[in-house]
Amino acid sequence: MNIPFLDNWRKRQGGTRSGALAAAVEADPDGVAELLAECELLRVRAGQHGLELDDTPASLDALDQLPPRWRDDPEELPWLGNDAGLYLGTVIVRTVPGAAWDVWPSGQPVVRLESGREIDVVAAGLDWAMAGSPELSQVYAESAEN
Repeated sequence: MNIPFLDNWRKRQGGTRSGALAAAVEADPDGVAELLAECELLRVRAGQHGLELDDTPASLDALDQLPPRWRDDPEELPWLGNDAGLYLGTVIVRTVPGAAWDVWPSGQPVVRLESGREIDVVAAGLDWAMAGSPELSQVYAESAEN
């Protein structure tokens, strides 16, 4: 995941990118959550279909219904999938009690549920963008149950 401000912070601190993200999540979880919620490409593409993403589970259902035209652009596909995963994580963190962003040692942002279960939302977003499965709303529903 490329977050430019983390590179600058990491250089000043002498740490790794994953360490920088983990430290940022610990020091300012709300700020990192806002950063991860941007999902600019996904929001633009959804807007082109008249869909405003409002960070609710209903918006995940609506995303699942969009025609997957992004699959025609192999350069955009991974970026859109990454955004879809971060958006999924944003909805989970904002609506599932006890859910929060966390970082794996690899630097991958994940969502940790109150139960301790971790969800690799970026991988789920990439799978959704490439194959349509699992649906974002399905991943959310499974997360909300735990």
